[in-house]
Amino acid sequence: MAAPARGRRCRGAVLLLLLASVLAPLALYGRSPVSLPDSTVARVAFDREDGSNLVWPHMAASEVSLAKDLTIERLGEHKNRVLSAADDWQAVEIAKTHSSEKIDTSVPWKEPVSRDADEAIAEGKGSTQSRQEGLIKEVVSTDSMEAEEQGGQGIKEKELLDASDSEVEHKDGSGAAAGSNIDGMTTTGNQSSSLEKGNAADILSGQTTHATPKESYIRPVNVSADLATSKSSADHSATSPDATIHIIKDQLTRAKTYLGFLASRGNHGSAKELRARMKDIQRALGDATNDGMLPQNVHSRIKAMEQTLTKLKETHDSCSGAVSRLRTAIHSTEERLQSHKKDANYLAQIAAKSLPKGLHCLPLRLTNEYYSTDSNNKDFPDMEKLEDPKLHHYAIFSDNVLAAAVVVNSTLVHAKRPANHVFHIVTDRLNYAAMKMWFLANPLGKAAVQVQNIEEFTWLNSSYSPVLKQLESSSMIDYYFRSGRSRTDENPKFRNPKYLSILNHLRFYLPEIFPKLNKVLFLDDDTVVQQDLSALWSIDLKGKVNGAVETCGETFHRFDKYLNFSNPLIARNFRPQACSWAYGMNMFDLSEWRKQNITEIYHTWQNLNEDRLLWKLGTLPAGLVTFWNRTFPLDRSWHLLGLGYNPNVNEKDIRRASVIHYNGNLKPWLEIGLSKYRKYWSRHVNYDQVFIRECNINP
Repeated sequence: MAAPARGRRCRGAVLLLLLASVLAPLALYGRSPVSLPDSTVARVAFDREDGSNLVWPHMAASEVSLAKDLTIERLGEHKNRVLSAADDWQAVEIAKTHSSEKIDTSVPWKEPVSRDADEAIAEGKGSTQSRQEGLIKEVVSTDSMEAEEQGGQGIKEKELLDASDSEVEHKDGSGAAAGSNIDGMTTTGNQSSSLEKGNAADILSGQTTHATPKESYIRPVNVSADLATSKSSADHSATSPDATIHIIKDQLTRAKTYLGFLASRGNHGSAKELRARMKDIQRALGDATNDGMLPQNVHSRIKAMEQTLTKLKETHDSCSGAVSRLRTAIHSTEERLQSHKKDANYLAQIAAKSLPKGLHCLPLRLTNEYYSTDSNNKDFPDMEKLEDPKLHHYAIFSDNVLAAAVVVNSTLVHAKRPANHVFHIVTDRLNYAAMKMWFLANPLGKAAVQVQNIEEFTWLNSSYSPVLKQLESSSMIDYYFRSGRSRTDENPKFRNPKYLSILNHLRFYLPEIFPKLNKVLFLDDDTVVQQDLSALWSIDLKGKVNGAVETCGETFHRFDKYLNFSNPLIARNFRPQACSWAYGMNMFDLSEWRKQNITEIYHTWQNLNEDRLLWKLGTLPAGLVTFWNRTFPLDRSWHLLGLGYNPNVNEKDIRRASVIHYNGNLKPWLEIGLSKYRKYWSRHVNYDQVFIRECNINP
């Protein structure tokens, strides 16, 4: 009798374990909710009609009762976990179904099909299990779930989801890597297609069976991130004047994201194509702050970029979740970056306008010395060379004594025949005495120099010069000095008062300043000469007026960077992608200038731009329209740009260049100047000179 009884007890225990092992997969992988019985199984195992204990016959009655209570409690807890998991997968199924219908809130969600336990068990062993594992991975590792649990039940749910997430990512190493890289980011670019939390909770609560009351707030998976973004951009275009700019920036963000994937996978062909598209569309964007500032062909560039991105998306569709999250992160980072760049730009403009104490002291000290000197010693030698057309003449217009001195010194140091060089320096009334005193105290040897005061040019008045009339107008002064009325999105460099100085526009009056000369080499005061420039006077300009180095190699040095092509007058007369050229070292044929009446052309365009609708900034745009089709391209080695803003200029290019140009705000005489390039400028300053030493100017 003892052996059959022991056998029945063993069979009872095995039956209990088998029943638990069958119900757990059924609840975890079945699509429909599972109704579990109360702890009757455990009760049957312990409470028999005959009062016998089938499980632990060797225990005392009190011990059996305690074990019975513990087992029932644990089975109840297991039941709650299983029901909670079933509810979560039910919610996931609803979210997946809703996402596959493109998140159309006008179409009601469909009730998931409920199946009986046998179907769920059979399918859990086959395709449904693998499909649901993919669903788990997509939802847990791609989208951001938000849940609000009540009590300990919600905490247990979260533990179960975390465990499932870890198991799925363990099966797929790439999924784990992606999750670790993008964890913590929140997708915000597709909020237009997301559901309100309350609505989602109401729908889910009506379609799921709960063993215990519970609310679940789920954000549905958005598998159409790019389409939603495009739709958002289209909606934005209906009301915003900068909608096209937003589209371009979004394309650049997506392109940067895909570029990272392509580089990591060695897909160099696609990466090269994508970089070319990015460069093209960045050139179109430039510094535009509204759609009116974009070139006319911008839409074709946007279309070409979108085609490339679509092709990449089809090729790398498995990365769409990571792309969506990275796009959001890049968008947020770029917004902060733009804010910081705007602040930095404003501060840089202030620093560029400032004058170091030493450079403020120097002209004061020189002016005092000039008026203390005997009047008989204030004339320069070799005055007969000033109008000799056979010599090499330089034009330098500056109010910076030390900068002008560096240009002259560096030119003479490398000149093979210094006696053939004549320097014409024009400055303003405030710095005339200081400039003249400097070159009197530091004679140039065999070379000739002339210092002129712009006030002596009586022919240069507002009745003759449109720009002078405009610079003296109250509206122009109001524009430059009452910055409180300026647009908040306008670049502060457009309002730099240095553009009020007629010295910047004096380059358009060279034939009037030098009536007896045939050729003049114009040099900016922020240049340094590194080679003999005599060969420039023998270059045949082929009937052109201006000999200059073109800047097509730089994406931001084309006509559409400087001119407003949304204006029909500009659009009819010029090409947006035409090469611009560099001001700073220009050979001007004054004979051709007079024949082609260039000054009158300049006056015409300056009158047309009185309201600053054709261009805003400085003399280069005016030069582009004035010398359109009248510029001869010089070899690039004659003139190298960028030392005043670009920290990555090639050192070999600097050494090969005949003239280096510190164009930009980071001038070598300012503290904000790039220290790595300052040596090329400072080597031509004699720091032992008495005036420089007294003003405490140091390298």
